[in-house]
Amino acid sequence: MDEHRLRVSDAERAAVVEILGQATSEGRLTLDEYSERAATAYAAKTRADLAGLTDDLPTGQEITPIDPRGYAVAPAPLHGEVLPAGERVSAIFGSDNRRGAFAVPQRMEASAIFGDVKIELQDAHLTHQYSVIEATAIFGSVTIYVPEGVDVRMTGRAVFGAKTSKLRGGVPPGAPVLEVRTTVWFGEVTVRPPKINWMDRLGLT
Repeated sequence: MDEHRLRVSDAERAAVVEILGQATSEGRLTLDEYSERAATAYAAKTRADLAGLTDDLPTGQEITPIDPRGYAVAPAPLHGEVLPAGERVSAIFGSDNRRGAFAVPQRMEASAIFGDVKIELQDAHLTHQYSVIEATAIFGSVTIYVPEGVDVRMTGRAVFGAKTSKLRGGVPPGAPVLEVRTTVWFGEVTVRPPKINWMDRLGLT
């Protein structure tokens, strides 16, 4: 069977829209071009309909390596290594929430395109001394809840949007490092303390 005649899934449409959103945040596409291509992607029924939407765009992104202290090293890789691909949380015209007692990979990707993403780390386990969350918000929001004792560093840019840390207090020496690399267009990325469960605080659970 001709591959181009196969019908596409929602996941395939979403993957194309994420590539378009990343390209827009990098200035490779204008907002009008993004809107036109995204509309075509959402309306796609077969792989032929998706063909050509990303042919002129890069579809992958390397992660800048780090040194033993947890600081980014550029442009030369550290011993030729880059951070491995990890978990992806995305919301396109919707919402998604990652929570619970999960092992945080060294790299996570969070994308909110006309949507809302929440990553709650208060019950999670940071498996690496240095972790990265790639947070992309295009007409959307990414909120990351971080418990005490984690050294959070926000990098990246925000265009007609905001990247904000609402964490307070010091960080102990040797604390795990979480770098939040932001790409924001008409949206926001926020790092804040975990939500307070007043039922637990009052001993009512």
